[in-house]
Amino acid sequence: MWRRYILGNPAFVGRAIVDAMPSRSDMARSIDLAAKRALDIVGAGIGLALCLPLFLIVAAGIRLTSPGPAFLKQTRVGKDGKTFSLFKFRSMYVDAEARRAELEARNQHGSDGVTFKMRRDPRITPFGRILRKSSIDELPQLWNILIGDMSLVGPRPPMPKEVERYTPAQWRRLAAKPGLTCLWQISGRNEVSFQDWMKLDLNYIDNWSLLLDLKILLKTVPVVLLGRGAK
Repeated sequence: MWRRYILGNPAFVGRAIVDAMPSRSDMARSIDLAAKRALDIVGAGIGLALCLPLFLIVAAGIRLTSPGPAFLKQTRVGKDGKTFSLFKFRSMYVDAEARRAELEARNQHGSDGVTFKMRRDPRITPFGRILRKSSIDELPQLWNILIGDMSLVGPRPPMPKEVERYTPAQWRRLAAKPGLTCLWQISGRNEVSFQDWMKLDLNYIDNWSLLLDLKILLKTVPVVLLGRGAK
């Protein structure tokens, strides 16, 4: 009986078809996301090609100034809570993680802070300070962007132990693909409190658009060149 009603009711069938079709806003967002991914691929591809000579110089500098590998691979949490391997140049001594416990009291995000930020962190090598000040240590993440783990713009990828301490509201920042730069990056970076950092990320997610990404990318250039907020 219900099948006869449905199949014999053009209005019902027509409405079902309309409901099944994506809305204009959904289609526009899908187009924007596709454009964002295209921008990531082109930007990361060009960036890697241009930075290859710099990578060789930086890797040699790291190896010559402190023992240990030039590159560091860390497990980070990406979109929807999926983990991936993040790449960066090593800017700390190899025993940095083991020494963190003794420095917790000097965490500028508080002793119970989710993240660890410290002025003049003694675990950072002299050459590593140059890399961090210029953000060169993050450039290997262009590879993460190229393969789809990250985006040029998005919330910075957290460590699993940091995510374990998130509040339910903070978990929402994992709804977006992590990025190389973000609102936090252009708003003071390490000068921003953890709570304000989270608010900036959620604001980005709630108001995302391709135009916003382009604005953040443009504002990132002078921030990086001037080393604003870097430690």
